[in-house]
Amino acid sequence: MGMFDWTERPAAVLQQGGVIAPDERLPWPQTAVMGVQHVIAMFGATVLAPILMGFDPNIAILMSGVGTLIFFLITGGRVPSYLGSSFAFIGVVIAATAYAGKGPNANIGVALGGIIACGIVYAIIGAVVHAVGTGWIERFMPPVVTGAVVAVIGLNLAGIPVKNMAASNFDSWMQAVTFVCVGLVAVLTRGMVQRLLILVGLILASIIYAVLTNGLGLGKPIDFSGIAAAAWVGAPNFAAPVFSGPAMLLIAPVAIILVAENLGHIKAVTAMTGRNLDQYMGRAFIGDGVATVVSGMGGGTGVTTYAENIGVMAATKIYSTAVFLFAALIALVLGFSPKFGAVIQAIPLPVMGGVSIVVFGLIAVAGAKIWVDNRVDFSQNKNLIVAAITLVLGTGDFTLKFGAFALGGIGTATFGAILIHALLNRDTSPGVSVADAPNVETSSAQPPR
Repeated sequence: MGMFDWTERPAAVLQQGGVIAPDERLPWPQTAVMGVQHVIAMFGATVLAPILMGFDPNIAILMSGVGTLIFFLITGGRVPSYLGSSFAFIGVVIAATAYAGKGPNANIGVALGGIIACGIVYAIIGAVVHAVGTGWIERFMPPVVTGAVVAVIGLNLAGIPVKNMAASNFDSWMQAVTFVCVGLVAVLTRGMVQRLLILVGLILASIIYAVLTNGLGLGKPIDFSGIAAAAWVGAPNFAAPVFSGPAMLLIAPVAIILVAENLGHIKAVTAMTGRNLDQYMGRAFIGDGVATVVSGMGGGTGVTTYAENIGVMAATKIYSTAVFLFAALIALVLGFSPKFGAVIQAIPLPVMGGVSIVVFGLIAVAGAKIWVDNRVDFSQNKNLIVAAITLVLGTGDFTLKFGAFALGGIGTATFGAILIHALLNRDTSPGVSVADAPNVETSSAQPPR
C-alpha cells in the first residue's frame, strides 16, 4: 500500500468513556470541546514564537491548523499530534535576518526561504526513515533512553512558566492558584468536566484572577480592550519567501532538532497509548516537514509537534486523532478571526503559566512512567549514567555550537542519550551501582567506565 493510503485506516470507533485510543473517538460534541482544549494548550507558545521573530501571530495560528491537517493526512490519522510554532527557529532566524527584536521583521522573506529549505531537508529525512524501516529505533533507543528523552521534553520547558511568565510575587501566587485549580478539577470532578481539566481549571483561575485584579486591584487587570477592538474576520498578513543561500544554510540544519523533538514526542505518545507508533515515524517526519514548507510559503514559522498537547493527552487519557482534526479547524478559524485570537490572548499570563507547569510536569512524569512500565534496572551503571546525563543536559539546556548553528536542550539530550547508551552498552557486565559508589573500592566488580 502507498505511504498515504487511507484504506489502511478504518473509521474511528465510537467510545463513550475510559481511555480513548488514537483510532477511537468520543461523540462529536465532546470531541469538538476537547479540540478547544488543545487549541488553548498550544496557543500561548504558537503566538509567542512568531512575536519573538517578528512574524504575524495570526499567520502562525493559521499555519498551525493547516500543518496539523497535513500531518493528519500524511500519517493516515494514526499519530495524535498537534503542530505549532517551533522555538528551534528563533535563534537562526534572528541571526539570518538581523531582527532587532521588536515589530515586524523587515527581512522576513529571507527567513521564510530558510524555513522552506529546512522543511525539505526534514521531509527527505522522513522519506529515508520510511524506506529503511525503524528497527534502528529500538536498537538505539531502549526504554532507558526514551524515558529520559521524554522526561527532558517537559523538564527543558520548565523554566518558561517559572522564570518568564510571572513578573511579580502576585503573578507567582496566581500560577500556584491555577495549578491547584487544575489539580482539584482532576481529582474532585468526574465525567466530561474531569476530561476538560485543563480548560476548566484555566477558566476557574481566570475568574479568580479577574476578581483579585479587576475587582480588588491586587495585580495587573485583564485588558478587555483588545477583544472589543479586534475585528471578527480579517485576513492575516501573508508574506512571500526569498531564497538566500547563506540563510538557507544557516536555517536548514534546524531539521536535526525537529527530528529529535518529533522522535521524543512519538515515543511519549507510544508510552501513553500502549500503541507502537514507530512504524509511522517516517510519515510523521514527512508530515512535519511538508507542513513546515507550506507554512514558510505563506509567511508562517517552522512547525513541530507540540509537547503542550501531549501533556493534555496525558492528563485526559484521550488520544483520539479526531480531536486534532477539530483543533486544526478551530485554529483555521482563529487565523482568520482576530476577535477569537484576542480572547485567547487576553488570558492572564500567570494563568497560562500555571497551566504550563501542569502540562510540562505531566510530560516529565510520562518519561518516568516509561522506566517503571519497562522495569528499567537502575542498579546497572550504564542505565544510571545515561539517565543522569540526559536529564541534566536537557533540563540545563546544554548547548553545542557548530559554527553559527546551535544544538541545545532537547537536541543535545536526545542525541547525547543515544550516543552515550551506544558507547556504554559495549560493556555488558553488571558492574557496580553508582548508588553504591562508597563501596566500589572494596568490591571485586568492575568500576563504571
